[in-house]
Amino acid sequence: MATYIDRTCEIAIFDLMLIRKLGNITPFVAGDRSLLKEIFHPDKHSIDIHYSLAWASVKPQHKTQPHTLAYAEVYHIIKGRGRIHINNETKDVVETDTIYIPPRAIQFIKNTGQTDLEFLCIVDPAWQPNIESVIEQGH
Repeated sequence: MATYIDRTCEIAIFDLMLIRKLGNITPFVAGDRSLLKEIFHPDKHSIDIHYSLAWASVKPQHKTQPHTLAYAEVYHIIKGRGRIHINNETKDVVETDTIYIPPRAIQFIKNTGQTDLEFLCIVDPAWQPNIESVIEQGH
């Protein structure tokens, strides 16, 4: 039995757990132009974590804007296929692949499939606006 349920986000808080429903989280367009849903962030949820967890989606044949983060990031591919670019390396990725992206690496991902590319993003310590730098096209 849930101790508390927030109907606006469908967050169920039990004695020892917090459950979020991805379908009820409002998406927004992130700085890298992916569609993002922030699942957990220590500044926005009363939980004892130091990382942030988000769901991202990229439409077929689209890519995220090249960018860097001051901290390490991990992508876990949930659905689809893509090509990850990290500095001078490029690799094809598919469902169940997990990618480590080092701090300050120039990164972007292209959806090479015919369906949406969906992946989880983990940033540790938690993502903050001041740790991300978007690289303008043509640079």
